[in-house]
Amino acid sequence: MGRNMKVALVTGSGRGIGRSIAESLAQNGFDIGIVDIAAESAAEAARELGKEYGVRALAIVADISRSSDRTRIVEMMKAEFGRLDLLVNNAGVAPRVRLDILQATEESYDWVMNINLKGPYFLTQLVANWMVAQKQADGSFDGKIINISSMSAYTSSPARGEYCLSKAAMSMMTQLYADRLAEFRIQVFELRPGIIKTDMTAAVADKYDRLIFHEGLTPIKRWGRPVDVARAVLAIALDYFPFSTGEVLNVDGGFHMRRL
Repeated sequence: MGRNMKVALVTGSGRGIGRSIAESLAQNGFDIGIVDIAAESAAEAARELGKEYGVRALAIVADISRSSDRTRIVEMMKAEFGRLDLLVNNAGVAPRVRLDILQATEESYDWVMNINLKGPYFLTQLVANWMVAQKQADGSFDGKIINISSMSAYTSSPARGEYCLSKAAMSMMTQLYADRLAEFRIQVFELRPGIIKTDMTAAVADKYDRLIFHEGLTPIKRWGRPVDVARAVLAIALDYFPFSTGEVLNVDGGFHMRRL
């Protein structure tokens, strides 16, 4: 497939959903910035994508909850690629320990919210300003930002309240940036994955097996896969939604539908 010479930045892309997103983009000719807090995962992902798809892949070891790291991410992308067409805010964490909201700790709240909300919010601010500058320099530039949220944005899980709050807030973050950046033709989307088979869900696999296959939790009776999310990202990246912004795409097997 021919190169389109576009550049994407995907946070949390050393493994799991982020890795699948980065692979799909690289397969379609995007040069990639691989951001991960784990140095080995970031380096391996960048090496494999470059070898497999012939793209430029830059490993960036960073903690997006830290202001200095967010600045360094953007500086490294500018130095390596000189442009950025797509930001995918994928990095996120669940609470280290699931605790009922009547016992949950401020420490866990701060840790989850700093990574899942504060980090993406201010990384997007940096990237958005860079994208605006690119648009002003080249009228044909069309930037895109995709926030990987969750069904937890609207689904109550009292044993991980801080996670639900972080994803609900990311939904409003999507609306805010979509509104603000529309005049520059920079589109902003939210993807809401459902139950996806990753390391994050491995500990509750038996529970979800029962809910999906025996209790009808989702109309489509299977686990979601990281590639399901990656394909939704790719559709946006390839401009299949040119007249949409602030849009929510559910990738959840139909979980979001109200059913009788």
